[in-house]
Amino acid sequence: MLKILVSRLLSTLVVVFGVACIVFLLIHLVPGDPVEVMLGESAQQADREALRSALGLDLPIHTQLLNYFNGLLHFDLGVSLHSKRPISEELLERIPATVELAVASLLIAIMIAFPLGVIAAVRKSTIWDSSAMTISLLGVSIPNFVMGPVLILIFAVQLGWFPVSGREGFASLILPAITLGTALAAILSRMVRSTLLEVLNEDFVRTARAKGLSETTVIWKHALKNAMLPIITLLGLQLGVLLAGSIITEIVFSWPGIGQLTIESIKRRDYPVVQACVLLISLTYVVVNMLTDLAYSWLDPRIREGNL
Repeated sequence: MLKILVSRLLSTLVVVFGVACIVFLLIHLVPGDPVEVMLGESAQQADREALRSALGLDLPIHTQLLNYFNGLLHFDLGVSLHSKRPISEELLERIPATVELAVASLLIAIMIAFPLGVIAAVRKSTIWDSSAMTISLLGVSIPNFVMGPVLILIFAVQLGWFPVSGREGFASLILPAITLGTALAAILSRMVRSTLLEVLNEDFVRTARAKGLSETTVIWKHALKNAMLPIITLLGLQLGVLLAGSIITEIVFSWPGIGQLTIESIKRRDYPVVQACVLLISLTYVVVNMLTDLAYSWLDPRIREGNL
């Protein structure tokens, strides 16, 4: 297990280093000058040059890259060009909102997906199976930028049950969490169905039934438990997506998370903040995938022993 842990950590460090380099270079290739955004087009050339020199934007690109990595090694993400505040402070203010939304969405997805997937597998080729898969297909087909406004129009504007936008308590979390969670539930339910169908034909399931165990015990305690490995992999991948890719939902619901901060920083050409946001998103995705691999190895002894 220690060997697997060290291997995953080394590969994670390599990926993070590559991501940091790519993000830095791509950000500097994006058209637009942050100095013009800060001073306006009517500013004098001398003022522009002075500000560019003060921000270090006049240095060669390789020097800026070295300075950037030197800051990362000291856990210094720099200062925002727009707010003049340390970027780490801005991220710490936004991270709780994104984590809260991701966890709530994941819980909603699990509560929807597991019953749907189990019913579809147990009642294969029946109206229950068709209905469950139709619901999952609708969840996959409707994008977040459509689902979000529809939920706002129905439940916030017409019925007035929930706030339209913002983060003002538990009620404001429900609509964005449903928007993100339904898409994940659609994918997850199909995975639960397919993996459970494979396990239901195994000998240990027939043995459990022959012992006189109830069908509920057979399905939920024996069959589903042994079908969890690919499901856990998908959950880990999707949790990384939720933590990293909830940008559209955060914009639709004005949710003050990392996604909204990223879009605001792109509009302002606030390069240091954009770099920090993208790096944090990438790091989160990589770490979640690493933890998923470790969980996979822990659950399956064949992987720990190198036999699979």
